[in-house]
Amino acid sequence: MKIIGITMGDPASIGPEITAKALSDPAVYKRCKPLVVGDAAVMEEALKITGLSGKLKIHKIGDVSEALYEYGSIDVYDMGMVDMKELKRGEVSAMAGNAAFQYVKKVIELAMDKQVDATVTNALNKEAMNLAGHHYSGHTEIYADYTGTKKYTMMLAHENLRVVHVSTHVSLREACDRVKKDRVLEVIRI
Repeated sequence: MKIIGITMGDPASIGPEITAKALSDPAVYKRCKPLVVGDAAVMEEALKITGLSGKLKIHKIGDVSEALYEYGSIDVYDMGMVDMKELKRGEVSAMAGNAAFQYVKKVIELAMDKQVDATVTNALNKEAMNLAGHHYSGHTEIYADYTGTKKYTMMLAHENLRVVHVSTHVSLREACDRVKKDRVLEVIRI
């Protein structure tokens, strides 16, 4: 079974709760080996918020080899980025933005080092990420930068439907201006 590295997302937002809820489904563990990249303390809090603390537990690890991949125990590659006394849920902060960015960077490193087979990312807050000094418009651009990819685009997929973006993370006006024959052909080729 494949190991899937899953970023926890912005610790001040809904990513940790989405992660907890998703990993409360035993079917996930029949399809893959999920590994959360984030902060164990934030995930503990997410279990409480979602009412799952009695049903699931957090297994804090510092190396991929320590993961159990067992339903009922969420393996969290703990990066220790969040001071729980400073974390304010629902508020934009440089601390949360930096943590979310570092989780993405780490999951990319794990994939590039072949320690995980695929990655999944949770929501991050671009304003918080920028406050922390990481000036990217989204996950796609972070992945491109840290994988050395020059030509890239975002694809959304659901069953047999695929949507590939000609532009991402820009105003509607700029998106319309970017729809040029050369760019459309480049995206199709990608």
